[in-house]
Amino acid sequence: MKLLSKIENIKNKFSGKIFFDEDLSKFSWFNLGGPAKVLFKPYNLNELSFFLKEIKRVSEIKVLGAGSNTLIRDGGFNGIIIKLGKSFSHTTLFNSNKIIAGASALDKNVSNFALENSLSGFEFLSCIPGTIGGAIRMNSGCYGEEVSKILLSVQVMDLNGKIRVINLKDIKFSYRECSLDNNLIFVSATFKGIKKKKIDIKNKIDKFIFEKKQSQPTRIKTCGSTFKNSKNTKAWKLIKDSNCAGMKIGQAEISEKHCNFFVNKGNAKSEDLENLIYQVKNKVFERTGINLDLELQIIGNKL
Repeated sequence: MKLLSKIENIKNKFSGKIFFDEDLSKFSWFNLGGPAKVLFKPYNLNELSFFLKEIKRVSEIKVLGAGSNTLIRDGGFNGIIIKLGKSFSHTTLFNSNKIIAGASALDKNVSNFALENSLSGFEFLSCIPGTIGGAIRMNSGCYGEEVSKILLSVQVMDLNGKIRVINLKDIKFSYRECSLDNNLIFVSATFKGIKKKKIDIKNKIDKFIFEKKQSQPTRIKTCGSTFKNSKNTKAWKLIKDSNCAGMKIGQAEISEKHCNFFVNKGNAKSEDLENLIYQVKNKVFERTGINLDLELQIIGNKL
């Protein structure tokens, strides 16, 4: 009640939108998840800062990007979900070889913007679902490329509404991880590319997209790679070799095309997917002794 009363007292001070008990399934690529107690869509950076200062950490806060890497539990999220909108999705060219991108800019849009400006290094982003904020948080990558290789700095806001810039040298990146505090909200980032011919950049993008379509399912309810690859072996191979291919619980199942993609075939529950995930994780461990780590994040409350 403390949270809701605080929100009621300040909600008329925003141009952005505040929703109560908002269904989160429409923000998830799995098309699953219960309601958020509060969903806040700030109009701009100043509103986000003001909101955080007024809330004073009375509740758990999560930023939800494109929902392409998140399983939201059936019981929803008993706190505040922040959804960054259009004013956080800008892309700007700076000094001919640098791009400033808002945290809610789609990865593929940043890749296209780089192509338009003859900047190489961003081609792999055409194959990464989600937003720039999520890509930095996960150090997303594919085909030998990673976000950390092109990042220069990230602008963040803490839960007290204070903004600062963190340079690459002060961030420790590893495979699908970065060292920045999970309570920091990414608002924008600066990247550096290499000037090249547009045709060469376009050919590289097309090659990546072709390879992705050959090996990964498309146009289905999935959040991409469920587990991180182990040190020496791809996660999909460990899953296949552990006789997990074709496993299902209700309408949650493993993709026939790629064993590390878990799918909502229509009317699955988040509980079904989570149970399937941990069944597979246990079977892989029993068979190989390897404890697979989740690449997917799971948030919210069970029913």
